[in-house]
Amino acid sequence: MILYGSHYIYYQNLWKWCSKKTRGVITIMRMSQLFSRTLRPTGKDETASAEFLVRAGFIRQLAAGIYSYLPIAQRSINKIENIIREEMDRIGGQEITMPVVHPADTWKETNRYFEIDKELTKFNDRWGRDMVLAMTHEEIATTLIKSEIISYKQLPQTIYQIQTKWRDDARPRAGLIRVREFTMKDSYSAAANWEQLDKQYEEHFHAYFKMFNRCGLPVITVQSDLGMMGGKMAHEFMYLTSMGEDSLVTCDCGYTANSEVAVFKKEFLASQDEVELKEIETPGTESIEDLSKFLGVNSTDTVKAVFYIGTFQKGEDEFEKLVIAQIRGDLQVNETKIQNAIKAKALRPAAVEEIEGVGCVAGYGSAIGIKNAVVVADDSIQKNRNYIVGANKVNYHLTGARLGRDFTPDFITDIANAVEGAICSCCGKQLIFSRGVEVGNIFKLGTKYSESVGAVFNDIDGKEKPVIMGSYGIGVGRLLASIVEEHHDENGIIWPMSVSPYQVHLINLSKNTEKAEELYTSFIDEGIEVLFDDRTKERAGVKFKDADLFGIPLRIIVGDKSLETEEVEFKTRCGKINTTLKLEGITKFLKEKIDLMLHEEVLSVTGKL
Repeated sequence: MILYGSHYIYYQNLWKWCSKKTRGVITIMRMSQLFSRTLRPTGKDETASAEFLVRAGFIRQLAAGIYSYLPIAQRSINKIENIIREEMDRIGGQEITMPVVHPADTWKETNRYFEIDKELTKFNDRWGRDMVLAMTHEEIATTLIKSEIISYKQLPQTIYQIQTKWRDDARPRAGLIRVREFTMKDSYSAAANWEQLDKQYEEHFHAYFKMFNRCGLPVITVQSDLGMMGGKMAHEFMYLTSMGEDSLVTCDCGYTANSEVAVFKKEFLASQDEVELKEIETPGTESIEDLSKFLGVNSTDTVKAVFYIGTFQKGEDEFEKLVIAQIRGDLQVNETKIQNAIKAKALRPAAVEEIEGVGCVAGYGSAIGIKNAVVVADDSIQKNRNYIVGANKVNYHLTGARLGRDFTPDFITDIANAVEGAICSCCGKQLIFSRGVEVGNIFKLGTKYSESVGAVFNDIDGKEKPVIMGSYGIGVGRLLASIVEEHHDENGIIWPMSVSPYQVHLINLSKNTEKAEELYTSFIDEGIEVLFDDRTKERAGVKFKDADLFGIPLRIIVGDKSLETEEVEFKTRCGKINTTLKLEGITKFLKEKIDLMLHEEVLSVTGKL
């Protein structure tokens, strides 16, 4: 017992000594010991974030859309995740971890096993059972809610995780912006009524802004497509950038939407007297522009047909069918709106032979007389007007075509794409178009999943009711890349203090390393996160280049000349400060500077919103 106690005291003292003197050394913070290395520019990367994260040795690509996070990147990732955890905990979220590999049965219950195309990776285990790799966790979260929630007294609840996802994207690009394997914070709320869900949705809405603010990233929110998630309402949090793959529509009146769901004011014309359907010869007029010019009419007097092949699911059976999208000649179709309207699993442009297979003719096609196709018409086509449409005959069109008399679509809805010059349907001003990257999303799922899986609770009235759910996601790697896109110059990254892998970059240029080592130890003792460039064989120019590339916010440079006056050089990575500091009191100065920068960063981003 005495021996045990002696050992205990010994190790306690050893740990205290390590904590005070060498804990920073144990955690690799020396450039000479870093696992990764910096690379020269290649010119191959299409975005600044991809270029600098690779060149600085933060990430390495294993395959298309699959990356490893190296030690320095992992430090920033950890900080981002901790910010997310703090804000999720603040709104009552409880962290869990759900599996990445799922039995397919639950996905079949919600029908998404059949509805989602090749992005969902399916496989069989050794016993031949259907399995999937998690691209999201709605099904699994709902089964947990089903197993744990019995009474309305347990509601509302919010659970969340930070977990790996796999989405077999056909077009990974731009480094971490669009990948196949990624880490996501996904949370799921469970409510007894819609008022509780509305509150949870609003709490996530505001918590997301706090998370992005603390990470130094300005974002806006836009209405978004429900997509494969389904539900009642959805918003996306967008970082505005010219390299973004999402097209956004906004208006000064406050209207915001992803172009996939954006609506705009359509012009409706005066009614016309009914006339007979008549075939006319229109040689060489495959486009609406050529047709309008040939006949001397406005494009608003025409209806064009756009052909797709839709993939549909009926039970466990999948089949394809030609889709004819009809829209007024002056407008453009929106594929997302079409796919949602006809509830297709997937949509692709139809080949000429597929169009001809149902009796249509590319360039001169319409839905008139066509039976073996799904027909969807834009609501811009008026019942009380005569239109010029394709005759399904080369070099011929039909005049006097009327909706409801000559062609009756299976669906009539908004399938038009908002384009430059479109007018806001709310206020009448011109809409503003920009590009952005989706860094977060929130969905009101309602009872879509709980009803499918059977997640019910006993309400206050004694009746059994389905749980009302919400789903909320943030892509951690994409957030990291977006931060770099926002904060960089031609030389490298400029990290916000809140997510920088280190707070201070200590660079030794002195032949005598003793003073730099002392500063390094004192910084660690005071809790300052420091990256120490202790390399002895690299020239000063190389060290400065690497420091610019890494982007650590504060820089201390130890040189022989400055040491003669008991000083060191102090710089900020953003270039606003370049001065000298006395060695005495330097740690206090740095700690105050770090706190000030953290405060200023939040105010700066908030001011941009």
